[in-house]
Amino acid sequence: MLSPPKTPVRPLSPHLQIYRPQLTSVLSFAHRLSGLTLGIYSIGLVAWLLAAASGPAAYGVALRFVGSYLGQILLVAGTWCFFLHFCGGIRHLFWDAGRGLELRSIYLSGWAVMVMSTVLTAMAWIVSSALVK
Repeated sequence: MLSPPKTPVRPLSPHLQIYRPQLTSVLSFAHRLSGLTLGIYSIGLVAWLLAAASGPAAYGVALRFVGSYLGQILLVAGTWCFFLHFCGGIRHLFWDAGRGLELRSIYLSGWAVMVMSTVLTAMAWIVSSALVK
């Protein structure tokens, strides 16, 4: 009896190792990741509110964490995630209206989302630090 021919084992479709990341795919992933991150940060917001409601001792612990280097880094990252998700959502609203669907517009709006997220984060932190002083 004849045995069937051996075929090489290979992936059924191209995978991540083949494709070069593009702005559109990176922003799509970043939008989803920032949404997940904001969901996790909402748990931190609830913990902060519970600490405030629990009294000065618990609130002092929360403030010490928020004031630490790690806390500040997490707050800046959370602010940037918020503005990235916000700007990406506005971009999607334009797409839902049928505007900006040309390839050139997609890339321009993608870069605008990245720039505006960074600018809005910087502005929020500059204004908030000026208000605190």
